[in-house]
Amino acid sequence: MANDPSQKIDYVFKVVLIGDSAVGKSQILARFARNEFSLDSKATIGVEFQTRTLVIQHKSVKAQIWDTAGQERYRAVTSAYYRGAVGAMLVYDITKRQTFDHIPRWLEELRNHADKNIVIILIGNKCDLEDGRAVPTEDAKEFAQKEGLFFLETSALESTNVEDAFLTVLTEIFRIVNKKSLTADEEQNGNPGSLAGKKIIVPGPAQVIPEKKMCCRS
Repeated sequence: MANDPSQKIDYVFKVVLIGDSAVGKSQILARFARNEFSLDSKATIGVEFQTRTLVIQHKSVKAQIWDTAGQERYRAVTSAYYRGAVGAMLVYDITKRQTFDHIPRWLEELRNHADKNIVIILIGNKCDLEDGRAVPTEDAKEFAQKEGLFFLETSALESTNVEDAFLTVLTEIFRIVNKKSLTADEEQNGNPGSLAGKKIIVPGPAQVIPEKKMCCRS
């Protein structure tokens, strides 16, 4: 759904994209926010962000997606941007084993700076390059299971699973926030819509791996 300035926003969720440089974070964001892909994309400097408004269970949800630079020299700058995020996408390149091996370090940094109950998805990008695969799907699936993360493989180039990845995170955040609103309403007889239009820090249960089809080459 396209952004509409006049549209009433029920929720605003901040989501961060993190991972090594050149794994395709900016391309994933461009595909989700504008349905675009650029073959000559340049490295992100510092932090950039895009927004997109979607409807989830009849509520208008504005996603603020922050794209953080993967280069080491920007790490100290971007760490501040983790605060306030309720969702995170940990991205690696399935053709570069090193980018996957660095995921535990990124996850540790994320957990040090973000809310402890942030909703996290692990993304293996560039799954259209199956012939050059260096990270078996099972390795990533096992890591995600152990850490309590969602997991999908995507292709920003072919637009495979990109929408599903964002919707998985946003829908889970929405579910947790909505559950919290209803619980608070029952306890205090307050207004469950009182969280509307605000950035929300999400307390919630550990995530589980969704039953999603993995990307594969036909």
